[in-house]
Amino acid sequence: MEYTTQMDAARKGICTKEMEIVARKEHMAPEQLMALMAEGKAIIPCNKKHTCIAPSGLGSMLTTKINVNLGTSRDLTDLNMELTKVQSAVDMGAEAIMDLSSYGDTRKFRRMLTEKCPAMIGTVPIYDAVVYYHKALGTITSREWIDIVRMHAEDGVDFMTIHCGINKETAGKFKRNKRLMNIVSRGGSIIFAWMEMTGQENPFYEHYDEILDICREYDVTLSLGDACRPGCLQDATDASQIEELITLGELTKRAWEKDVQIMIEGPGHMPMNQIAANMEIQKTLCHGAPFYVLGPLVTDVAPGYDHITGAIGGAIAAASGAAFLCYVTPAEHLRLPDVKDVKEGIIAARIAAHAADIAKGLPHAMDWDNEMSAARKKLDWEAMFDLAIDPEKAREYRESSRPEKEDTCSMCGNFCAVRNMNRILDGEIVSIFDE
Repeated sequence: MEYTTQMDAARKGICTKEMEIVARKEHMAPEQLMALMAEGKAIIPCNKKHTCIAPSGLGSMLTTKINVNLGTSRDLTDLNMELTKVQSAVDMGAEAIMDLSSYGDTRKFRRMLTEKCPAMIGTVPIYDAVVYYHKALGTITSREWIDIVRMHAEDGVDFMTIHCGINKETAGKFKRNKRLMNIVSRGGSIIFAWMEMTGQENPFYEHYDEILDICREYDVTLSLGDACRPGCLQDATDASQIEELITLGELTKRAWEKDVQIMIEGPGHMPMNQIAANMEIQKTLCHGAPFYVLGPLVTDVAPGYDHITGAIGGAIAAASGAAFLCYVTPAEHLRLPDVKDVKEGIIAARIAAHAADIAKGLPHAMDWDNEMSAARKKLDWEAMFDLAIDPEKAREYRESSRPEKEDTCSMCGNFCAVRNMNRILDGEIVSIFDE
């Protein structure tokens, strides 16, 4: 039997090689995964032209995945630096790379990613249109916006953020309901400005069916962008955010009618006590489609530490049903992240994702923690390093402050509870001060 997209295959009862790989990773029967995919509750972003991909699944019933944003800007255009970040992200276990390049030869970099990178590759075509056409924003035509979408599909990207929820109606509601921070989404601000200058409807909304046809042809997953996501705590869960989410729910059903895989992008800044409720609202309004959250950042006052504010929010969101976490680096709100920032952001996001998987009770989620606990009980330092989420940092800390005795650390020394309990339970005498 032939199929167009992974969703189409699942609905036809075809178990693709990508489904077999993902089911094995998730400790899930292929039939169970296929049933979720047929409903749109799980997806495998996998462009037919991205042949080197190591497939991963996204869905609240699957392990939480993380995305790493990177790409060139006008001030920093070093492709080698970005490729170093890509390799670092893959080595540290990131399942997705999102190219947000906004300057230089963006197509060259995009094609390098889809030719060589095993992670899922995502892009935001609206950024690239501004770079590619290199002309005033208001003079870009609706046809040109859509042509960039096709270009990205042809280049092999697995998912695209399309800001199609901010139509004229949503934009009107935004203007009537004033915000503290206005629109903070780059793509959202671009399309809002274009609509205001031209007086035309959002082309991604107006020509949505054509975009779906492109996605169906290449099996590109649509990430329905949250142009009206809150950019500060004060704006969280406001009328604009919810109005856009209602529109995205309608567009989700239209995509499923054409067997196109969908995920929904979610809030950026949000108080902790609103996160779980927002996940429930999303699941209801968007019919259980996988939710991709940007943080959420749980406070606005921590520039330089937003990998921590994002990890707190991400853990709560994923434990409450989010499927996909976009990492946040310490450089957020301040500058383009460097390689060190990327590493810190990935580690923080992976901690959040893993903690959420344990909270969700996913099968085998806590196996890793149990192995670490067994190694700690035996004071097996090498095993602890190997199991650490960041082995390099764990080794560095140990080496920076060597203890007098190898079976302790410089924190507790002879007071080590683990060592002393092992000894006393083995029938030995524990003498802390006389050793």
